[in-house]
Amino acid sequence: MKISWGHKILIVYLGFVAGILVLVFLANQQKFDLVTPNYYDAELKFQNVIDEKQRVAELSAPPKISHSVNSVSVQLPDEFAGKNVKGQLYLYRPSDASKDIKTNFATDKNFVEVALNKNLSGAYELKLSWQADGKTYYNEQRIFF
Repeated sequence: MKISWGHKILIVYLGFVAGILVLVFLANQQKFDLVTPNYYDAELKFQNVIDEKQRVAELSAPPKISHSVNSVSVQLPDEFAGKNVKGQLYLYRPSDASKDIKTNFATDKNFVEVALNKNLSGAYELKLSWQADGKTYYNEQRIFF
């Protein structure tokens, strides 16, 4: 059986349309998480983050961060020994917002250990912010569990 050129063009056209429809369907099934739901407010306050990072750069040493499967330890510089320090440890998972972890901490030593209550795996962005003597500090570090 011989197929005419008109039928061949129709088959190619219908195959193209079916391929486009499959791609549209698959694209609509993708899940996209925003870094933060109120992006514009965070962008306006970004100068504060820059200032807090500059304060960390002026310290005698950056915070030392170590981690295991279910805990994160932070050794703050010696300037914070004996001071009341309050802060937040935020583990941001770029690939899945449901795996983000935020934990507040307070200490009068320059060491903090946070138990995470679950075994983590993958790449995280550790965003550490803390306050002491009326000044705020901010540090970011990429870690892998």
